[in-house]
Amino acid sequence: MTRDQLLSDLYTAYYDARRHKRHKPYQLRFEANIEENLDSLCEALWLRTYKPLPSECFIITDPKRREVFAAHFRDRIVHHLYFNYTHEMFERTFIQDSYSCIKGRGTHYGINRLRQHVLKESRNYTQPCFVLKMDIRGYFMSIDRERLLAICLESLEKMRGHRMSKCLPTCWSDYVDFNFAHYLTREIVLLDPTKGCHIVGDRSDWNNLPHDKSLFHSPKGCGLPIGNLTSQLFSNVYLNEFDQFMKRELHCRHYGRYVDDFFVVSCNKNWLESLVSQITDFLSSRLGLSINEGKTIIRPVEKGIEYLGAFLLPFLFT
Repeated sequence: MTRDQLLSDLYTAYYDARRHKRHKPYQLRFEANIEENLDSLCEALWLRTYKPLPSECFIITDPKRREVFAAHFRDRIVHHLYFNYTHEMFERTFIQDSYSCIKGRGTHYGINRLRQHVLKESRNYTQPCFVLKMDIRGYFMSIDRERLLAICLESLEKMRGHRMSKCLPTCWSDYVDFNFAHYLTREIVLLDPTKGCHIVGDRSDWNNLPHDKSLFHSPKGCGLPIGNLTSQLFSNVYLNEFDQFMKRELHCRHYGRYVDDFFVVSCNKNWLESLVSQITDFLSSRLGLSINEGKTIIRPVEKGIEYLGAFLLPFLFT
């Protein structure tokens, strides 16, 4: 990769980052000196001196109360640059039933996939069928950044020997520098967004927020800011190992996951019950995650299944 190519890619990332932010003050300030700003950012990345700037942190209440770390606009451009370079490569390792933050695989796709799984397993609702639903407690706040980095770098290394393969996405052509990708992965993954962050509002805004929903209470070395584009990508990369475990080792034919919310469909209720302890043990030992026990249910499909804002009933999809 040449410096000119990196600068060109940064312009592309800039236009991606400003989408839906066209008239925000921070975007207009950056655009006022766009050539100088992007050239300076390019130089920092090229010389490996780039460091993210402090984030702004605040609480939102719509649609629900949650903590947001808003990266500086300059860093959002870098996030888009990284996403453009890597997302297709990572996504090629994902299973079909990994849904979030993947083009064409959003909430509607996840809902329809659950419907298809139920129809197949129940033989079009002609035999009893059950759905196991589970989710992970404080998922984004519990991601081990060092462990995530190791997973990402291992995936990148696997691709290094296949750069000329026809399966490679077009963005990973000959000019891409894998050493640069490693460098940028480390800078983004290992960032502690709480360090030097600027609190917007009052600290009392956090009073009613559970500790497992805040990076300020995450274990040392854990947690990703929910709002960042790269965090959405990394959330799937981190749980891809779990997806593979569910499909390859536990042989869950009818399994799907949207971020940390996942399901298994089966006519064998006893088998579904046996999965709970295996899932809990794997997530704890391999990924340092814990199950939200209060949300673990096994439900007959004829009573309806709520998933991703939809409610699935026999012969009725609303």
